[in-house]
Amino acid sequence: MKKTLRQLSIVILLFYVGMGAYLYLNQRNFIYFPQPYTSDHYTNIQMKNDHESINVIVLNKGHKNAILYFGGNAESMVNSAEYIKGQFPTFTCYLMDYRGYGNSTGEASEEALYSDALKLYDTIKSKHNSISIGGRSLGSGIATYVAANRKVSKLALITPFNSIVAVAQDKYPIYPASLLLHANRYDSYSRVKEIKAETFIVIAGDDRLILKKYTQKLIDAFNGKRLKVATIKGRGHKDISSDDRYYKIMQDFIGEG
Repeated sequence: MKKTLRQLSIVILLFYVGMGAYLYLNQRNFIYFPQPYTSDHYTNIQMKNDHESINVIVLNKGHKNAILYFGGNAESMVNSAEYIKGQFPTFTCYLMDYRGYGNSTGEASEEALYSDALKLYDTIKSKHNSISIGGRSLGSGIATYVAANRKVSKLALITPFNSIVAVAQDKYPIYPASLLLHANRYDSYSRVKEIKAETFIVIAGDDRLILKKYTQKLIDAFNGKRLKVATIKGRGHKDISSDDRYYKIMQDFIGEG
């Protein structure tokens, strides 16, 4: 009996360690879902950074104020472009393909995407009077990083989370997520104190991917005097941007340019 229990314990331990190693080595596959390149009729610029070529779609060229938009982990910038172009006609909008997405080279990682985002901001800064930032889901982590390190007019976070570590810890409670996620943490919570911009957080009422508690922890970290929060009822994580209410409240927050 003791021998059987010992053997069973070894099997369980091996499975636990093996699964942990699998999660550690394949963490990128759980976070990034690169979208293929699709040709389009928009203006595209190729930004060089760290020996990689980062594709950026430019909409509504020539306006004095700008919006930088960072999308979700499976979002195609080409597919989002027409909506954004029409909803913010008085802003020049920049949509960055993450590394390995669309027409950008390289491989996505937290450090790399932060670097690309700052490089884009610095590249366009002299062309505009003000720059606002929008980030959706994964992109909210990039947006908060830029807002914490650069001067931003307004910051809009759509279906954001406090950190990927917190989300992963609940999903895989038997593993130490803080150790497994060594390079992809996207910890917006820890840098809220560095964000000076007026901030707007948009919640999908029926979000089943980013649960309300993760967004609420981020909300609680902000100074309420410079934070606005709105919930779009009846919409989930993926279809929130197909709701007319979404663009109306975003337009009201960003302004007329």
